[in-house]
Amino acid sequence: MKRWKPQPRKYFGRSMIAAEATTTKEPMPELPEVETMRRGVAAVAGGTIKSAARTACSKRPISITPRVDRLAKRIVGKQIASVDRLGKRVVLRMETDDRLIFEPRMTGLVLVTDPPTTEHLRFRLTISKSKHKELLFWDRRGLGKVQLLDAKQYQAKLDDGSLGPDALVISANELQERMGGSRREIKVALLDQSKVAGVGNIYASELLHLAGVHPQARCDRLSSKQWARIHQQMLHVLHVAIEHEGSTLSDGTYRNALNDPGEYQNEHRVYDREGDRCPSCGGLVKRIVQAQRATFFCGKCQKKR
Repeated sequence: MKRWKPQPRKYFGRSMIAAEATTTKEPMPELPEVETMRRGVAAVAGGTIKSAARTACSKRPISITPRVDRLAKRIVGKQIASVDRLGKRVVLRMETDDRLIFEPRMTGLVLVTDPPTTEHLRFRLTISKSKHKELLFWDRRGLGKVQLLDAKQYQAKLDDGSLGPDALVISANELQERMGGSRREIKVALLDQSKVAGVGNIYASELLHLAGVHPQARCDRLSSKQWARIHQQMLHVLHVAIEHEGSTLSDGTYRNALNDPGEYQNEHRVYDREGDRCPSCGGLVKRIVQAQRATFFCGKCQKKR
């Protein structure tokens, strides 16, 4: 069999993003995309916020809490202590220990350069004493959120059980402990952010393929060896995807902080490759729907036992 080489995946350029397009393939930014955003804006740490405001936008307004004038009163004049990530969220930690949280949801981007389109720009910070003079939040569909929490509110968010351990730090034993007793299908369980934070639809399909586990296998029927492989491949896939700055699919929505596309879509082994040959065994890549999301796998090397 010939050695498999990933086939380039097409994406649209900056000026070709459809203003209000919707597609079932459109993913929520996952851990690699959000970590790429975080790294891309990390240089604003040490800067001082000069202003914070909604931008003029005729589209569906995004959720900003508290009200922008109250939010601005708390952070203008304050230094950004660090830029962190919480699951699929970019977090600016202020010198006061307040946290300004950007939640991209389906189509949000955190940028430090001109956005893909001006009509979908939602929020702007201007910053002094920083390499980047602005930090922008752009969101085509308007489902994203900007939220300012004080230290107590932020800790309560960490403790409320809605967000599990980060996918890059959870151990294999903890992953099995948190999911192994469930009767849910493994692919569906991996998308549950209360169990493990950061994995989404694209990377769940990819890591299960590399682990050789059928996406419909029940969690409580997986062996410890299978859980170990799932954990190993989860780390591998996420780290490699971060190195490639995430996946930009054919709708072109996801961009890094400099408004450039990611490249991991060129490395996809099964995601969005229905009918292609499996790079591991030469079988056909199949597509099914789980929890209203498309799942891609090889029926030959990911057998349901």
